[in-house]
Amino acid sequence: MDSSIAAAFVLGSVAQVSLVLSGLFATWVTVPSRFVGWLAAFGAGALVSAVAFDLVEQGAALGSVGVTLWMLIGAGVFIAGDYAVDRRIGSGGAEGGALGIVLGAAVDGVPESLIFGVSLANGAGISTAFLAAVIVSNIPQALAPSAELAAAGWSRSRLTIMWSTVVLTCGVAAALGFAVGALGGTGDRMAALAAGGVLCMLTNSLVPFAYEKGGRLAGLWTVVGFALAILPQ
Repeated sequence: MDSSIAAAFVLGSVAQVSLVLSGLFATWVTVPSRFVGWLAAFGAGALVSAVAFDLVEQGAALGSVGVTLWMLIGAGVFIAGDYAVDRRIGSGGAEGGALGIVLGAAVDGVPESLIFGVSLANGAGISTAFLAAVIVSNIPQALAPSAELAAAGWSRSRLTIMWSTVVLTCGVAAALGFAVGALGGTGDRMAALAAGGVLCMLTNSLVPFAYEKGGRLAGLWTVVGFALAILPQ
């Protein structure tokens, strides 16, 4: 059991490690502001697809009322966290918008990692294609805010600590998910919670950020991100 929990922790961490790598990339290479917006738009499209065809589907066992309830809880979690960020650094400026996206990555990644752990405990496993999709979709979600935070004066070490904290938290969540799954639990509630949190983040942070930085072509890149995400369906 202990080794299986450790394996779940490793899987949950590895699935999110692209957050750290992408965040560091933004400190090594100057990414044009418009390209950052297009990446954010691409990530938004991929996340809309994940909500519509993955997270909501995983929560379907709860029924429409149950899914709606847990989505509202997820939205509440994001709004509360976003409010805390605003109180700490202010709601305006590049840092506020960028940290809202970081918060969204955590609200998405932690329940997602719980689902990973539950699936492993239930013997369902995680498909290589789905794991790859999670890793790839994290790239624009981390690169866009990291580029903004680096431009605002954040050091490489500070960005590394921030993203590493998210990654390790996801690893712990995966291990906890395995423990819950071993006791007969399912990940449907966490899937619905993640769906609500991600939708709220998209409206409040990622989509406005993408349009502000990417201009009119942000909409095109959102469609591209959505379309590529559903190709394996």
